[in-house]
Amino acid sequence: MVTQGRREFIDPAGKERFNRFGDLLMQCFAPGKQHRGIGNVMRDSVRKNILVSVEAGVTVALVELTLGVVVGNVFHLHSQDWLDFVASFASIVLTFLAGMEVDPGYMRRRLEASLGIGVASFAGPFVVASLVAYSLLDWTVRASLIAGTALSTTSLAVVYAVLVERGLTDTAIGKLLMSATFVTDLCTALALSAIFIKPNLWFPVFLVVSVAFVLALPRIAPWFFGRYGNRVIEPEIKLVFASLLVLMVLANASNGHAVLPAFVLGLVMSRHYAEHREEQKRLRVVAFAFLTPFFFLKGGLNVSLGAVVANLGILALLVVTKLAPKIAFVAPLARRAAPRHAAFATLLMSTGLTFGTISSLYGLNAGIIDKTQFSLLVTVVVLSAVVPTAIAERWFLPQAERERRFDRRLAYAESEEYV
Repeated sequence: MVTQGRREFIDPAGKERFNRFGDLLMQCFAPGKQHRGIGNVMRDSVRKNILVSVEAGVTVALVELTLGVVVGNVFHLHSQDWLDFVASFASIVLTFLAGMEVDPGYMRRRLEASLGIGVASFAGPFVVASLVAYSLLDWTVRASLIAGTALSTTSLAVVYAVLVERGLTDTAIGKLLMSATFVTDLCTALALSAIFIKPNLWFPVFLVVSVAFVLALPRIAPWFFGRYGNRVIEPEIKLVFASLLVLMVLANASNGHAVLPAFVLGLVMSRHYAEHREEQKRLRVVAFAFLTPFFFLKGGLNVSLGAVVANLGILALLVVTKLAPKIAFVAPLARRAAPRHAAFATLLMSTGLTFGTISSLYGLNAGIIDKTQFSLLVTVVVLSAVVPTAIAERWFLPQAERERRFDRRLAYAESEEYV
């Protein structure tokens, strides 16, 4: 593709890739000649949505979410087992990549700001949403706690996708957002585990393997990549994917979550990838070219517009319940930590997707919430991924090059103080 400002002109090879992606969707969701028209519509939608993303200046993740909603409700298509697996694995890979982008030194320097924003981003919506669901919507105590957990999240996947697409991962605001988002998701995972999940005999195995990977992979990677790297078969990517797949399988067996170990694993590998940018670039290309579209598409498929339309008043209340506390609790701290981009930081911290969907799905499978409650919660989660992100990108998006220049001047000024 050729980049010119904020426009990208799709070449013939890119057009062919879009066509093939539409054919893949047709074969997977609507097999058979009688559904060929659906596949053609979906393929055209993919192409048009990419163009909308470029022309409107919004991240393609939002377009993929919207496509999932449209496909699921207009054509009444549902997720398949293979899509559930790929989407789950994509969320783990995205989390690993987000951890890989975090600067540990910066995280230590801004620990107070990261903890403050992250904890506030979790605690405010958790308390408010739980109380609203219990007192105003007359949900059970356990269902209310599921609502509080699902609506307290900040989507590391959405935040990371936006930062990568806008070139902000190596800026101060990008590093702060990823650190704070990790804290929020850590609080959400701990709350979900402490309140609901009952670990089984596999849980100690999951913990031991997670710790072993975190300790061993940074030591093994330099030798392994040096000995077997730079080959067509991409052994570096396969090693990372194999490690994340093991974590995912053990987490599923132990009723745990692989998202947090994956983030920590990416965090401890960040120094290695900072010295080997080409490896990082290849891993990112594989993830964003193949895995992430299915993750966001699956998120959109979870939305039932029928259940939503029948409960618009409750939906509006839940949307306000999620976004208002996020903004009220995060904005003052964001103004202190990042005064130039407080609005951008607050809006991205208001997004939700990964853990919100996980929490809602757990409540549904455990019989704590019914299908209507599940559809409402997931719709709120998806809307919180779309609306704040679109506003943040449209009106409050920092300019990446300007931020890098500002960060360099600030670092130089700080160094001068010690001379």
